[in-house]
Amino acid sequence: MLGAPHGHAQVDPLAALRTPHDPRCDVYLTGTVFLDIIFTGLDSAPVRGTESWARGMGSSPGGVANMATALARLGLRTSLAAAFGDDHYGDYCWDALEQGEAIDLSPSRTVPGWHSPVTVSMAYEGERTMVSHGHEPPPEVPAPDCPPRARAAVASLTPGKSAPWIAEAAGHGTRIFADVGWDDTGTWDLAALADLEHCEAFLPNAEEAMRYTGTDCPRTAAHALTEYVPLAVVTLGADGAYAVDRRTGENAEVPAIAVEALDPTGAGDVFVAGFVTGTLADWPLADRLAFAGLTAALSVQEFGGSLSAPGWSEIAAWWHRVQSVDGQEPAALRRYAFLDDLVPEASAEPWPRRRAVPTIGFGRSA
Repeated sequence: MLGAPHGHAQVDPLAALRTPHDPRCDVYLTGTVFLDIIFTGLDSAPVRGTESWARGMGSSPGGVANMATALARLGLRTSLAAAFGDDHYGDYCWDALEQGEAIDLSPSRTVPGWHSPVTVSMAYEGERTMVSHGHEPPPEVPAPDCPPRARAAVASLTPGKSAPWIAEAAGHGTRIFADVGWDDTGTWDLAALADLEHCEAFLPNAEEAMRYTGTDCPRTAAHALTEYVPLAVVTLGADGAYAVDRRTGENAEVPAIAVEALDPTGAGDVFVAGFVTGTLADWPLADRLAFAGLTAALSVQEFGGSLSAPGWSEIAAWWHRVQSVDGQEPAALRRYAFLDDLVPEASAEPWPRRRAVPTIGFGRSA
């Protein structure tokens, strides 16, 4: 099922571009769904041999669900191929994504006898520490080698490994947006990212970008990456993000929005989702960066990974609120003026209620 998530003020950022011949889904992605258990309100990292009490706790779908939820909450028709555990955790994650977020799970499968992977995340001092457990699902479940037609797909590249579905999707006109994880081998060789040649955009963080290009400046790294991919976007942490488009010669840099972070889990996924949304909507490069940074900033003020992703109601509420605060720098406000055409007054509704909760499976009377 592809539709508007229940409880979210819905804006269709692609409304002006849609035609009867469009693919059924806007964005396709595949990966592993985890159950995330997040502890917040820790004053410091747990100390060996002691017990620490957290002031907050939440549970939510995690892993690839972070990206899928962020895309769906921004109004993109999202299709996910993933394996789900044959347990209560798996049932909860499936329901939260399909019923709660209207994500199409028709390419996904529940694997008999396979338990859901779990990640426990502890947030403190603006950082996080994670412990995960899980087993690989049977290789044939799900089978994403023949992805559905989509405007775009989001892929996570792994050094030394190729995912056949990426080339397949790109060959049918799907625009591939890719991020990458830390290279545990320490080689940092772009040639090892075999699927990069199929990608339209590559979105590493500053450290990853510099290591892959052998440079000591993230902006220089972004330009160097455009020798391998048309569009390079490098996130700069507290300094914002920088992007270069080889095809147009355009580059842009947008500072980050200063917020008090409760939980950074999934913020990178939300940034990518915001950038994909703006790119598919044909926004200027600087607007795409600003929007991606805004969505990421809003997400870290909630906890729960996937369920911290903002929808249009949060974006509208932020924009209307920030304009009402005296003393705002005019240039900073102008940076987000493009939101005026996206979030009319009517969309500033109460913020979505579906957030991470301390447990799953409350009785119906709760």
